[in-house]
Parts: sequence; C-alpha cells; structure tokens
Amino acid sequence: MHSQEDLIQYLLLLGDSALIQGQRLCEWCGRAPAIEEELALMNVGLDLVGQARNWLEYAAELQADGRSADDLAFRRDERAFRNLLLVEQPNGDFAVTMTKQFLYDAWHFQVLEGLVASRDERIAGIAAKALKEVTYHLRRSGEWVQRMGGGTEESRRRMLEAIPLLWRFTVELAAGSDSEQRLAESGIAAEPARVGADWLKHVESLFNSVELPLPAAANYFYLSGRQGMHTEHLGLLLAEMQFLPRAYPDATW
Repeated sequence: MHSQEDLIQYLLLLGDSALIQGQRLCEWCGRAPAIEEELALMNVGLDLVGQARNWLEYAAELQADGRSADDLAFRRDERAFRNLLLVEQPNGDFAVTMTKQFLYDAWHFQVLEGLVASRDERIAGIAAKALKEVTYHLRRSGEWVQRMGGGTEESRRRMLEAIPLLWRFTVELAAGSDSEQRLAESGIAAEPARVGADWLKHVESLFNSVELPLPAAANYFYLSGRQGMHTEHLGLLLAEMQFLPRAYPDATW
C-alpha cells in the first residue's frame, strides 16, 4: 500500500527531471549549431518546463505547506531535488546533448505511456498531454542519434565518446525505487520493471540501427537523484536558475 509521501516523491521525480532537463536545453540559447536547432531545442525545453509546472503544482497541493510550484522550483536546495542524475549532467558538445536527450526521452516516453492509464485522474490527464509532446521529442532525438552515429567520421567519433560518458547514469532509468513499485501496485505509477525493459529495448534497437555499441548495464553507485544525492553539477545549475527569485523573493513578474 502506497503512502501520500510516496506519491509526492514520485511527482517530484517527474517534475524535477523535466525542469532540470528543460533548463539544460535552454542553456543552448545563442549557442546552437544552427538557428533551426536553437528554435527546436528551446521548444523542447519549454515543453518540459510546462510539464514540470503541472507535476510540481500537484506536488505542492499534496504537501499543503503553503509552498507553490514556483517555490518548489526556485526555493529548494539541491538535496531536496529528486531529478534523475542524467539530466543534470552538463550539455557538453551537441553529441552529448542529443545522446542525453535521447536516453531521457526514451525513459520519459515509457513512463508517460504507463501513466495515461493511472487510477489517479490528475496524473493520467497530465501524462496524456505530455505524451503528445514527448512522442515528438523522442522521434527528434532518436533521429539525431542515428544521423550522428551513422554520419561522418567526426560525428561518429563524438557519439562514441558521448555514450560511455553518460551511460553510468542510466542505472536510474533501468530500475525504479521501492516507493514507485508500491505506487505501481496501487495502479498509480508506471510499472518500473516494464519501463526499464522497454527503455532498454528501444535504446538497443536504435543503437543497432547505426551500429553503435550498447554498453553493459550500468551498476549502482553511491549517488541517487531519487534520494537527493546529486553530482556537483546540480548545485551549479541551481545557483544560476534560482538566483533572481532568491535575490528578490518579493518580486512579481
């Protein structure tokens, strides 16, 4: 039997992961390799920020401690965030950015596909809207992985460097937590084992299509985004993202 705290933590996982990935994509503003890519990256980033708001608003309502979605986004410290470790990693070059986006999108799609059937009508509604956006995100990032992996010698070299750089963080995509399992058994969350298996199947199929090597399954290590134990990169990202709301807490926008 799941608890309300299980549900809140799950909503934070979904909302924080979308928020941080959206923030990372928006760091490409003015730096993308082409204007079309800059617009596409910003659109995907804004989609994710919008999804994050929906999840965080629900979490804030359940917490009922007077905090809003904005408070959860801009006034929590690093250890209070529950985002996946993968999304907080730096953008690197375009190969790293798109590989990271693809790995996240493939997981995100499987999660949302499971959530549209959630017994929680609020979750099912948010997921149904988000799934339409993430279906496009996954197609786009997958096409970029194929294009670079099967493209020039240089693009392939960069892909071969990007995959092992990010792969150890996929341990959180392949398996969920005990609280997620309890929510799944209650018909609220997506089944973690199914999500992990379908995520891996999709990644393996796309990598095989351009003969990119699939690394061995990632091993657990001492960090865990679900438990608020993050890499050093999240603190730096939050310092920039939260600066204005923290410096001017009474300001309205």
